[in-house]
Amino acid sequence: MSFIECVRISFRSIRANGLRSVLTMLGIIIGVAAVIAMVAIGEGTSTSVASQINGLGSNLLIVTPGQATQGRVSLGAGSLNTLTMADAESLMQKEAISGVAPSVNARGQIVWGSNNYSSTLEGTTADFPQVRNVEVGQGRFFSNFEVKMQYNVAVVGTEVVSNLFKGANPVGQTVQINRIPFTIIGVLQSQGSSGMTNNDDRIIIPITTALSRLTGGKNVGSIYVSAASSELMEKAQQDIQQVLRANHKLRPQAEDDFRITSQSDILSTAQSVSSSMTALLSGIAAISLIVGGIGVMNIMLVSVTERTREIGIRKAIGAKRGDILRQFLIEAVTLSLIGGVIGIALGVGAAFLVSKLGQMATSISLSPIMYAFLTSTLVGVIFGVYPARKAAQLKPIDALRYE
Repeated sequence: MSFIECVRISFRSIRANGLRSVLTMLGIIIGVAAVIAMVAIGEGTSTSVASQINGLGSNLLIVTPGQATQGRVSLGAGSLNTLTMADAESLMQKEAISGVAPSVNARGQIVWGSNNYSSTLEGTTADFPQVRNVEVGQGRFFSNFEVKMQYNVAVVGTEVVSNLFKGANPVGQTVQINRIPFTIIGVLQSQGSSGMTNNDDRIIIPITTALSRLTGGKNVGSIYVSAASSELMEKAQQDIQQVLRANHKLRPQAEDDFRITSQSDILSTAQSVSSSMTALLSGIAAISLIVGGIGVMNIMLVSVTERTREIGIRKAIGAKRGDILRQFLIEAVTLSLIGGVIGIALGVGAAFLVSKLGQMATSISLSPIMYAFLTSTLVGVIFGVYPARKAAQLKPIDALRYE
């Protein structure tokens, strides 16, 4: 028989046992659909995370306090409180650095009339919008003069506006933040969430005001630094290390009492975690393909048993072992390919629904679809070989006498 004739017989056999064929393909359909959906969600999440990290600021470097040890036991990152406003001012003198924004964080209770709302309070400088790639959607950001004079002004996020002002224009309103009056001068454009942080749920005030009237300390929680260009990132990082070690009077052999994290470090870590999770979920989903392959083998063995007399007749009129082997192998591959195509369609549809209904980023590319298609073909070949060989090895006389 020709290849086309073998394919025709395969489809005829699948149609003759429709329900049994569908149940056989179910494992492959679920496996292929799950793999495509998981890869689409993983790639979409990775792209979304990369976009959010790149949106943190232009050529961003984040300086945070180091970790202290007690009895040779580390107390964790940030346990040292070593960063100051003087450190931030020293960094501004370096040519490789285009902007510096020290930051201090606390919780703030903001009250307007009879409404009150608890939000993240962040004190910083006028360079914050440029360093952190933040834009003001309404009003303005505070100036260097307002920072220097410790003005009670604030810029709020969109979530604070929606929860506190209930549709009223917040710009120009006077609110109480931890019982201290502040004037709202601006509203930030919505930025969404970055990991566990909601960038729209915060109140930004001058850092001098925060240190003198709210936190009561002298140290800052972190310093955001913007390198002059991507080519100067390494030079800016070296400058930060030199300046801070000199300011903190560290000996040459002493370890840094601070940490410098770059965008690339954050991005590589996030993408590594995302890739690992995608691989894990895809691996779990791929188990369904193995289960589906076992189902294909089982149904092909049943088919060989049911068609034993047919095999005997074919051999009696001249069919060779290779002809029988090819026929049953093509049937197994056809069964797997149909399941693979249906699985691809369901996987793409599931990824689309997750994106629309679940508000999760998904990215459907050609590579996982090709991978799923080739895998379903390989499943048909691997799990179809044994039944096909069993059919091919039947002796004509024994097959014809089979009841």
